[in-house]
Amino acid sequence: MTQEAVGAAEKHLRDILSMAIQHAPPHAAMVVSDTRCDLAVALTEAYRRCLPAATFIDFDAVVPDAVLAAFATLEANDLVILIQSTNFRLEAFRIRVELFKRGLKVIEHPHLSRMPGPQALYYIESLAYDPGYYRGVGYALKARIDSARMGVVESGGERLVFASPFEPAKLNIGDYSEMNNVGGQFPIGEVFTEAQDLEAVNGRVRIFVFGDTSFHVNRPQQPITLVIVKGRVSAVLDSTPDFDQVLANIRADEGEVWLRELGFGMNRAFSRERMVSDIGTYERMCGIHLSLGAKHGVYNKASIKRANARYHIDVFAVTDAVYLDDEQVYRNGAWQV
Repeated sequence: MTQEAVGAAEKHLRDILSMAIQHAPPHAAMVVSDTRCDLAVALTEAYRRCLPAATFIDFDAVVPDAVLAAFATLEANDLVILIQSTNFRLEAFRIRVELFKRGLKVIEHPHLSRMPGPQALYYIESLAYDPGYYRGVGYALKARIDSARMGVVESGGERLVFASPFEPAKLNIGDYSEMNNVGGQFPIGEVFTEAQDLEAVNGRVRIFVFGDTSFHVNRPQQPITLVIVKGRVSAVLDSTPDFDQVLANIRADEGEVWLRELGFGMNRAFSRERMVSDIGTYERMCGIHLSLGAKHGVYNKASIKRANARYHIDVFAVTDAVYLDDEQVYRNGAWQV
């Protein structure tokens, strides 16, 4: 990673720390990182520049109990930053969940090794925090989603119709003022919902990327068309063996393939042309993503038993236009609200 790239990361992270996380003395900061990939090393150096007084721990140089002991020294509203080439494991300790329970702020950068070379530069760019854009567009989208009676996604000549009001939209825009926890996984940039009546979703949608069984971005040579009937995938056109395997896994465990999440990605660093391999990062891409499978921890549906819901597979729609009621809210690759 060049010094220019580290400098860009420093600028973006400084903005996140001050404007989104609102971290400032006398609260302490602790950075737990590894050195297994160039992007992890670059982000760690950028945080050293932003937080010279922070405690820095090399996850691979200490035993897990030492990390847990370090966490125990922190007080509410202190900050923990996790820079992970993969995903840190501390036995049964669910790191972010447990840290939130203690009232700590958390910034998490997982699966960085999945984004080598030019992808690392896209990732750094995706950390840029523009509060006017994220909060302005984010809250405007939420207001329109929450009041809409229906919606349409136009996708490569196909139409997917949500003939139902939507669940109250959730925001991931770097504004934690109304939330119980401060922070989460970065980069940010998403508003998401789903139909109140899942069976009111019908039509077709073309997807150009899906999350495969290894949680990587899988891009087929041509878009795959999903046929949705009463909220379920009833047929697939132009499929691939990898996508067939995803559907087979869902059907084997859940019996059918529900379409649930309707995600409005907002991060302008990612597009159909500018991709990263980690599906959880690429999920922020500016455009529409959907989820396949019955699992969605945010919204409960009486018709779906949470104990039997195992899959939440992100798929990314060819997004030409998005309508909420009669208002077009997406065109020419950008949100129009």
